[in-house]
Amino acid sequence: MKVSLAIPEKTGNKKYAAALLAALASLSASAEQAELTVYTALEANDLKKYADRFNEDHPDIKINWVRDSTGIITAKLLAEKENPRADVIWGLAGTSLLVLSDQGMLQPYAPVGVEKLAKGFRDANDPPAWTGMDAWVAALCVNRYEMEKNGLPVPKSWKDLLDPVYKGHVIMPNPASSGTGYLDVSSWLQLFGEDEGWKYMDGLHANISRYTHSGSKPCKLAATGETAIGVSYAYRAAKLKNQGAPLDVVVPEEGVGWELEASAIVKGTHNLDAAKKLMDWSVSLRANELYNEGYAVVALPGVAKPVAHFPPEVTERMIENDFSWAAANRARILEQWSSRYDAKSEAE
Repeated sequence: MKVSLAIPEKTGNKKYAAALLAALASLSASAEQAELTVYTALEANDLKKYADRFNEDHPDIKINWVRDSTGIITAKLLAEKENPRADVIWGLAGTSLLVLSDQGMLQPYAPVGVEKLAKGFRDANDPPAWTGMDAWVAALCVNRYEMEKNGLPVPKSWKDLLDPVYKGHVIMPNPASSGTGYLDVSSWLQLFGEDEGWKYMDGLHANISRYTHSGSKPCKLAATGETAIGVSYAYRAAKLKNQGAPLDVVVPEEGVGWELEASAIVKGTHNLDAAKKLMDWSVSLRANELYNEGYAVVALPGVAKPVAHFPPEVTERMIENDFSWAAANRARILEQWSSRYDAKSEAE
């Protein structure tokens, strides 16, 4: 929309007319800028960076973020199923998107360049309901000083954490709110079997000091010495270690869970054209280079650069994660987990 206004040559209020023209021009520019409500579980301090990089290529689209932890965003989307408020999901656990897809809540769309993504980083349907961005992998963040001070041996496996010597020295994420927490729980149930998996978590619970609502928080707490061991993810541990934190990054020898971070268009959006542009950008080379600033594994092959202190054994210890099973059983698993262990969860 272009705005024009004829101003008589003889006017007693040229300043007013100029101000009016400027205001109308501003109104015109605003009218031409699309706005997207984007739901995300990306780290809060990364949101401006993501929006700024996208706007370098698409200054005509404004992103309005709605950010929370994975579980909260997933629950919010499900609650809004009949009256969706989000246009796009950019940065949410793949298992959550599988749940939303099964509910018929996602708009299938094949972003430009989607065929270049690595196997497993896109929905198998054609067109796909979602596309992957990056992956994060479980690991232990172990504070060397705290371990030495408390006379604790460095654990090598998940089951090592059952030793009573670790009582009160372990913090992990709550799976109901944290995608990292859920990948831990679902991977233990796959690794050990359901009966043994719950027995394992019973034993681990005895040593847990508290459950956090963020997947990165246990590692941050380990980095600052507020706990000896934080159950978190490998890239966060490597990044904090690279910044000078006294951490060892331990990849448990039984194998580790992992999760995709992914994006999708919400069915029913009134801003479909702008949503498609964001999805196109989300699988681009520029976007994958952005993801690599926060994750060591990204969707586009050949993009990821080596990360200092990222343990090389991670890839060989990533389990064959059954994402469909994890998504289909999510509600049941979380209900059982909460009934058993939620008393130690920190207040929101």
